[in-house]
Amino acid sequence: MSTKDLQNSDSVQDGNQNENPELNENKTGLDSEKKDSQSEVEELDQNEKQVEVEQLVNGNEEENIKEFNQAGDSIVENDEREEVEDSEEVKVQEQIVEVDYAKLSREDLVKELREVIDKNSINDIRKEVEAIKASFYKQQKALNEQKRKDFLAQGGVIEDFAPAEDPVEEDLKDLFKRYRRLKAEYNRDQEKVKEVNLAKKYEIIEELKELINKDESIGDTFKDFRDLQQKWKETGQVPQQKLKDLWNTYHHHVEKFYDYININKELRDLDLRKNFEIKTELCEKAEKLIEEKSVVTAFKTLQKFHNQWREIGPVPNDKKDELWERFKEATRVINKRHQDYFKNLKEEQKNNLERKEKLCEQAEEIADKTLESHKEWTDQTDAIIELQKVWRTIGFAPKKDNNKIYARFRDACDKFFGKKREFYAQNKELQDQNLVKKIELCEKAEAIQDSTDWKKTTKDLINLQKQWKEIGPVSRKQSDKVWKRFRAACDHFFNKKADYYQNIEQEFEINLKKKQEIIEKVKTYKFTNDVNENYEALKRFQEEFSEIGFVPYKMKDKIQNEFREELNKQFDKLKVNDKEKNLMKFQNRLENLQHKPKSSNKIKHERDKFFNKIKKLESNITLWENNIGFFSADSPEAKEMLKDYQGKIDSARREIELLEEKIRMIDRADSE
Repeated sequence: MSTKDLQNSDSVQDGNQNENPELNENKTGLDSEKKDSQSEVEELDQNEKQVEVEQLVNGNEEENIKEFNQAGDSIVENDEREEVEDSEEVKVQEQIVEVDYAKLSREDLVKELREVIDKNSINDIRKEVEAIKASFYKQQKALNEQKRKDFLAQGGVIEDFAPAEDPVEEDLKDLFKRYRRLKAEYNRDQEKVKEVNLAKKYEIIEELKELINKDESIGDTFKDFRDLQQKWKETGQVPQQKLKDLWNTYHHHVEKFYDYININKELRDLDLRKNFEIKTELCEKAEKLIEEKSVVTAFKTLQKFHNQWREIGPVPNDKKDELWERFKEATRVINKRHQDYFKNLKEEQKNNLERKEKLCEQAEEIADKTLESHKEWTDQTDAIIELQKVWRTIGFAPKKDNNKIYARFRDACDKFFGKKREFYAQNKELQDQNLVKKIELCEKAEAIQDSTDWKKTTKDLINLQKQWKEIGPVSRKQSDKVWKRFRAACDHFFNKKADYYQNIEQEFEINLKKKQEIIEKVKTYKFTNDVNENYEALKRFQEEFSEIGFVPYKMKDKIQNEFREELNKQFDKLKVNDKEKNLMKFQNRLENLQHKPKSSNKIKHERDKFFNKIKKLESNITLWENNIGFFSADSPEAKEMLKDYQGKIDSARREIELLEEKIRMIDRADSE
């Protein structure tokens, strides 16, 4: 046991780690880019010439637009969902960070963050920023904890401890502020770009409307149409709230254009079949998505599938309704899971709030108590710290209540430790008495620090350490000095003990090899025709194995089990009946028990177990014999039941004989 464990802490924990404002910043979701679907190849006859069509995008979509609008209404996210989903997205990002930031120092992490912000697009560095922040505050927490321990070791009182302002941490915070500012600017610029894209797409629609009025060949007109489609695809995202009307208008004029050029039926059917295959594949993907463990991941992926569905052209009329109903059913199931997830999340947060309110009530009750002795203060301090541990295991309360309930709990804790600080500041006489007690413990530890009775002395020093913890504080002037004296005596003994056991490990390794050699002898033992000779040989192996000393602790059970397994295999080969074989194995086990600590208790337990089993068997025999008296032997069924009961009685009597013999073996071993 390390003497460092003696340091007592009255510190107030900060509750849930997630409630630390330095570590819990709002995260902004990133809109994923929508991918345009690849079109199929069609042909067009015009003036008895074949015009090769490289791409046909977005055919007759009136029905599909309606389908998409219905599904789109069901996958709109609210603010609360975005907050939870963003947190899950961050976890995924942290898992794929390629740089091992855990190996960098705090200073190097700040330098790395500055380079990441300076040299990369602000929209592409989210996972690196989050990973650097997590690694930095992990180290920062450990650094503050060490400072706190050093402060206590120097005689400080935990309530007076406050970490000094850290310039490295301030640099990190400044970089975070800069990152958030740049990210906000980027998002604002993106919204402006979307508005520009919206205007461009409406211009494309106007050009599309004019195509049917051109006085030129259908081939040239279709080439213009294809160019407009490509221009539409190359134009970026538009504001979400304008998307539905935009696509309705676009597909309306695409349909009018197709009517105008009158695509031949064969090519149109080919396009419909291709679209049917692609949408069928999307249905299969959506149905497989139902099995996805992460509800949030499934919901987000479904949104992408709906975007792809919207981009795909029409399907044959006789397949349209069936296919859409299939896709809509998968959508319904996933949306239901998503809704239930947030419903359950709200319920869980409500339960968390109730649990935290109870902890606040308990903490406030403790803080209001009038305590007048060191023991009372120690007991109640332990109670407060236990409440803090429980608090950290409880998740978030509802967002509107989370900060309030934490502030209430923290206020109760602060009140308790403030009263404790005042109590000890006013009890100088008590501190002087504590100093006398601690000096006495130092003298006791120094008196036994050179002992080589490792077990007893270890136990004695641990008891002294426990007594040290129970003694209250002493004055700051004497605290560090008396603590170092006590710790020096403990360290002196435990260092000597460590040196001793380091040398004895070599002897344990030798014993291990000896026992392994005996196991090998047991494995390769060749039986003779004399059963007694074989039994005595196996018994000698048992005695030799037991006489060898200790082996390394981690190998103790493994080597013992391996020996018993091999020995039992050899016992099974002895040419004796089952009863004698059973008794031989028990004799082997009995002798093995005699060489173990507290053997008399274990053997007595075995005897009691056999005796109780005999009583139970005798009771069963009486019951079965009584049951036999109720049967008549006239029917075949009765004869069969009589035979079954008689078999049970005979088997029980044989088992009683075997158990009685084992009890006699135990009694003989005990008398010897």
